[in-house]
Amino acid sequence: MTALVRPSRLAPGARVAVVAPSGPVSEERLEAGLDILRGWDLDPVVAPHVRDRHGELGYLAGTDADRAADLQTAWCDPSVAAVLCARGGYGVQRIVDLLDWEAMRAAGPKVFVGFSDPTVLHQAFASRLGLVTLYGPAAAGADFVKNTRTQEQLRATLFDPESVRTVRAVPGGGGALVPGRARGVTLGGCLALLATGLGTPHAPAGARGGLLVIEDVGEQAYRVDRMLTQLLRSGWLDGVAGIALGSWSGCGPYEKLRPVFVDRLGALGVPVVEEFGFGHCEGALTIPLGVAAELDADAGTLTLDEPALR
Repeated sequence: MTALVRPSRLAPGARVAVVAPSGPVSEERLEAGLDILRGWDLDPVVAPHVRDRHGELGYLAGTDADRAADLQTAWCDPSVAAVLCARGGYGVQRIVDLLDWEAMRAAGPKVFVGFSDPTVLHQAFASRLGLVTLYGPAAAGADFVKNTRTQEQLRATLFDPESVRTVRAVPGGGGALVPGRARGVTLGGCLALLATGLGTPHAPAGARGGLLVIEDVGEQAYRVDRMLTQLLRSGWLDGVAGIALGSWSGCGPYEKLRPVFVDRLGALGVPVVEEFGFGHCEGALTIPLGVAAELDADAGTLTLDEPALR
């Protein structure tokens, strides 16, 4: 795997677009998130359909066509420096093939931030646009609007990426499930989306040579086992260089989940760090995807060869 193109960092006064490519958004949390962005001296603009809810499929933030149009319009707007997802949920798989990737490529590189369901977009931005993206908090997410650590690490990544060349596991986390160091290019996201995306357009062919970062929410241990087994059986994990495990909120007691990781990932013979602290958790870290880095499972660190943004 090779490192991808790094978009430019943000400057004070930059315009950022907030889109909802997946589920419907809480108005209260949206306004709180916009206030935080304004406090960073950014100019957030809300895409026209962010506040929509699909009339029949209430788990979607409006129709597929409208959600896709919001994302593409925001990305192709030359005045917009970054596109931030309002939340996750479900729905990106329904719109990713509606996007005009040639037009988005022509619009040039810019910053993309999101996590969970937008894993599908992280993969597409990597494969179709060749861009580094940020697996980070949702602009209207509960953790983003309430947790200072989450806010400050994203802010540092956006404005002063040199200051977060080394991403350290959250306090109390970062233990070595399998010790050692590994080098590679970061990729990954939400485990469920990685597993369900196998064989689809835009998804990477595999994790060979990569540092895989994975997390999920609300999945029982046997379902995590099933998804990891699918990645193993498909050959998608062949040649992976190292693995960082994020949060597993709502997946049951971690002491019952840990043996699944030992059983399914331990035999790969690569460093694996657990409880790193990204994804669906309090104080979630922002993890750049598409950058060359070193993972130190013993120290609980991910050190980037270059800052995530130029």
